[in-house]
Amino acid sequence: MSNDTSVYLGQHTPESPRDRLMRKISEDMALPTLGAAVTKVVEITSSGEDSVSKLAHFVLADVSLTQKILRLSNTIHYRTAAGVPVTTISRAIFLLGFNTVKTSALAMLLVDCFKDKSQAQSVRKELMHALCSSIIGREMAHRGRYQDAEEAAVAALFKNIGRLLVASFDHVLFGRIEAMLLSGHADAGNAANLLMGCSYDRLGGLALQEWKIPESIIQSLGPLPMGEQKKATHRNEWLKQVASFSDEVAGLVLTTGSDNLSARCKPLLLKFGKVLELDQHKLDELLSKVVQETRQLAESMDIALPAEGQAGDAAADDEGVPSEFLLKTYDSEQMQQAERYASGKPHNARDLLLAGVQDVTQMLASDQIKLNDMILLVLETLYSSMGFRFATACLRELQTSRYVARVSVGESYAERQRGFVFPMKSEQDVFHLAMSNNVDLMISDATVPKIQKLLPAWHHQLLPDTRSFIVLPLVIQKKPLGFFYADRAVAAEEGVPPDETALIKTLKSQLLAAMMRP
Repeated sequence: MSNDTSVYLGQHTPESPRDRLMRKISEDMALPTLGAAVTKVVEITSSGEDSVSKLAHFVLADVSLTQKILRLSNTIHYRTAAGVPVTTISRAIFLLGFNTVKTSALAMLLVDCFKDKSQAQSVRKELMHALCSSIIGREMAHRGRYQDAEEAAVAALFKNIGRLLVASFDHVLFGRIEAMLLSGHADAGNAANLLMGCSYDRLGGLALQEWKIPESIIQSLGPLPMGEQKKATHRNEWLKQVASFSDEVAGLVLTTGSDNLSARCKPLLLKFGKVLELDQHKLDELLSKVVQETRQLAESMDIALPAEGQAGDAAADDEGVPSEFLLKTYDSEQMQQAERYASGKPHNARDLLLAGVQDVTQMLASDQIKLNDMILLVLETLYSSMGFRFATACLRELQTSRYVARVSVGESYAERQRGFVFPMKSEQDVFHLAMSNNVDLMISDATVPKIQKLLPAWHHQLLPDTRSFIVLPLVIQKKPLGFFYADRAVAAEEGVPPDETALIKTLKSQLLAAMMRP
């Protein structure tokens, strides 16, 4: 008897499909990283005036993400608007818009996390659904009357996360749920409940809680009441409406030909039209833009879309100009992947600098120019074009009588920026000499004794392994405002030829012109 009892007590309760899924999800090391990244981007959105700089730093910290954003910026649709290849993230943000880059970055992070988990068609389908939904959410956020409405794009992106998780981690179960749906015996919620023990939305919410995603986004995954929706009385309710609308429209966009898309969306117009302030004309405009942008985003991430005729060439014709008539420009991706010298400087530094000069020229012509964004663009251009490991813009701070690094990019940029501070009192070091004489310094070998003597003690301590660097003073009417500094840990034996020097000076002159604007 005791033996039978011990055998009985030793048995484990069978693991439910939901518990098995949650265990697999919790064991996946990549998913918490995704959650942390999403939370960081959401924080950047509401971080104030320096949010553009923070988003640029976030993207630049991930080489793969940087390449994808630049690839998106250089698709035919955006290239036509820009006229020149986009080679910097700060320029991409200026061209595409902050919210477009933010939403695209989140979508790209999601795809990178899930694309390699399974080659199943259903995983690709759910990823494309999430991308399309996020674009719809972003467009609806533009119309939102609530503060931080941009969060709607994040909510829309994760609305189908439950389906994506099941497709990725238990494809057999996903197939069974889909088969039940196709048979007409249950809707999505009942089919998932019967076979998994919870709805897709509930599973997605549990996963997002594990990843520390903001509660407002988790709540937006919940179901809505049936029938025509009522006007939202608070922001979280509006987020839920936008997420559901985006999710349902995305499903139709990805499965319907262009001839029938508007007609098939009419029930959604009846359900959401009043609360989201949409009429037929506005909905048709939205659908046209979403179809085009979804294909652009998918192309930038090498995700093949269904071979449907409704949107195959939608992006190839901007303002009626056939793409074959456009002037040929450098391929941005090839420019970024060019061969490099031993110092890390690209062989095509001149082409990259020239692209940067064109970017700054366009920014100068814009009414939306912000000085901090201009500084970041020039700094990033110098950093990427010349292959530096660290670059910073150091500006005068009158209140404390110091020069303080304001914007930085590159290796350990935040730590080095904090230490890049020194008094305004003139001394015989390389920085004060450059500013007092208003001369650009380009040092190929910083180990030369004469140069070592001109480097101040704080620089020796902060950047002891510097082997080559540049100092570009920012002086207006003989008054030093600061300088650009950039360095490498390797000597630059190739030097800086006259054509590159001229372009660097042009970049600096463009920034000075912006600084002198009233």
